[in-house]
Amino acid sequence: VLVAGEDTLADVLAAESAHVFDLAADLPVQARLIRLGAREHVLLVVMHHIASDGWSIAPLLRDLAHAYRARTAGHAPEQEPLEIQYADYTLWQQEVLGEPDAEDSLMNRQLSYWQERLAGLPEEATLPADRPRPAVASYRGDTATVHCPPETHTALADLARESGATLFMAAQAALATVLAASGAGPDVPIGSPVAGRTDEALDDLVGFFVNTLVLRTDVAGDPTFRELLERVRETDLAAWAHQDLPFDRLVEALNPERSGARHPLFQVMLTLVQAGSTDPGADFPGLRARAEYSATRTAKFDLTIGFDEHLTPDGRPAGLDITAEYATDLYDP
Repeated sequence: VLVAGEDTLADVLAAESAHVFDLAADLPVQARLIRLGAREHVLLVVMHHIASDGWSIAPLLRDLAHAYRARTAGHAPEQEPLEIQYADYTLWQQEVLGEPDAEDSLMNRQLSYWQERLAGLPEEATLPADRPRPAVASYRGDTATVHCPPETHTALADLARESGATLFMAAQAALATVLAASGAGPDVPIGSPVAGRTDEALDDLVGFFVNTLVLRTDVAGDPTFRELLERVRETDLAAWAHQDLPFDRLVEALNPERSGARHPLFQVMLTLVQAGSTDPGADFPGLRARAEYSATRTAKFDLTIGFDEHLTPDGRPAGLDITAEYATDLYDP
């Protein structure tokens, strides 16, 4: 148990969140209870990405709430056994992908798609920066957030629906437009995570299932936004149909020029968190509890643009929080 005041809480959270795991010896999760007062506490849970992903937060908090209810009732928690374990998933994935040397395996079919799709990909995003790129990235980062009002959120959602697209696709088209206008040129590779949970049996598992896709966005020819959105839709549907190939296998096969200064294949990532998708639905009797995320002051990429969607109680668009996580090696606030 740690003790902190309102004025020191942010520093304590930042210090504890910066914990470096020794995966040869440590559990990939640690918890710290921080006491702010007799009736107010913060439970900080720090997890290594090797053992969890964004989807994992909700089942983890539901399990924590279940255990809390049991302990406050005076008995140990009893959990229904999961239908499958993470090890089952890994074996299933290996079976589905097939052997690397089997020409007709899913792995090789998807690899062929990506090799064709990403041929001639720009090695580096030519975006303006406040400083030259260092020879080796420090991965220090910060964030800046702006709010997109409900009216614009509504218009963007309506445009996506009219185009047979998703809000994510509209966000990608908007981001590609801004990047192209900022100097990235007409060929804009954007990284994007996919949940990787292609079976309902995986929904309640805590683990790392996420894969990374490279969404190559063609902005050439001065398209209208609707035309660009149609291009993005076709690109994304094809990418999601070939989402099983692990990103590290793709990098190994494409073998781009390696550099300690930048991420391979793309340097800008896009994420969208749909309203309600991170709500754990956890109930802690006798407590008023809310989930929050602690900033780590790191940046895995030059830029990560995250859209966080909000809805009204009756399901109407209530605005978007758009957060830029940026490498402080390159950018000032």
